[in-house]
Amino acid sequence: MAFAGIDPSIFESGKFKGTVNRITKRGSGRLRHALYMAVRCAIRNCRKKKTTDEIIPRNKRLREFYDKKREEGKPFKVAVIACANKLLQWIYARLQNNSTFQDLT
Repeated sequence: MAFAGIDPSIFESGKFKGTVNRITKRGSGRLRHALYMAVRCAIRNCRKKKTTDEIIPRNKRLREFYDKKREEGKPFKVAVIACANKLLQWIYARLQNNSTFQDLT
């Protein structure tokens, strides 16, 4: 996650444990922006068909993870960065296994 710059920075010294941990932003800003926008699009709701009122998320698994983080009390941007981290882990696992993406819908 460090190559994308979305890993948490940890402020600790001796017995002191920092409570505000931000992302490091030491990686590629373009990759970080692309992941952020991909997550924003994935968690957004859309209609299945224009004639029905059924609303579904674009990516169910990512939306469930986002909703879980929001229920834990995380702010919007913290939850989105957690989703970006999860998405990056999924992408890396797909590359390691040399497998294709299978959508659940």
